[in-house]
Amino acid sequence: MSYHWNWGILLSPVSTGEPITYLGWLISGFWVTITVSLAAWVIALVVGSLFGILRTVPNRTLAGIGTVYVAIFRNIPLIVQFFIWYLVIPELLPVEWGNWFKQLPPAAQFYTSSIICLGLFTGARVCEQVRSGINALPRGQRNAGLAMGFTQWQTYRCYVLMPVAYRIIVPPLTSEFLNVFKNSAVASTIGLLDLSAQARQLVDYTAQTYESFIAVTLAYMLINLIVMTLMRWIEAKTRLPGYIGGK
Repeated sequence: MSYHWNWGILLSPVSTGEPITYLGWLISGFWVTITVSLAAWVIALVVGSLFGILRTVPNRTLAGIGTVYVAIFRNIPLIVQFFIWYLVIPELLPVEWGNWFKQLPPAAQFYTSSIICLGLFTGARVCEQVRSGINALPRGQRNAGLAMGFTQWQTYRCYVLMPVAYRIIVPPLTSEFLNVFKNSAVASTIGLLDLSAQARQLVDYTAQTYESFIAVTLAYMLINLIVMTLMRWIEAKTRLPGYIGGK
């Protein structure tokens, strides 16, 4: 193999004149990936939970709204959604809002578009997990809550259904949480300098392809390990006897 390995290139100053090393580029991209993914996950969990509940309520209009949301965000390719949120949505907003977005620094535009797009895309998937969790519960639980005098909202919210539903969908939510970090790499197509974008930039300036992408692979593996460890701990702490994963 004629390839010349040079791991020391990671510690070399970048050739653009910036006071940073190539490893610094990768670390910068690593934190961008972390911050964008975590912010998107918060949106996904909130929005996905809301629409997941809507899809199970005994109201055809509300259930239909949830179905439309899932159909739109799950059937449009993610890369297309990124370009829609970055290029199209600002033109459809009221003039004041659109101008405000366009006047933001480019990095802020990339961040905002990426977080919203990734959050709503993942939210559609979380929505289906929440819906499945609620539908997996015995119908008698909902009826018992209503019979005790709880309103429909109280029955869902924190007294009967959702505390149990969330606990039994921790494993599939773990998968979606991991997907947020992996899907964030697509944001580099609109200019976000995340981990994958910094890796390509490193290759462009150094031609050290293997070192760059091996380092990025290890970084993603570290993220996955942390997420899986955290979610397994949560699953163990919230496990209910008699349900999936319970003892």
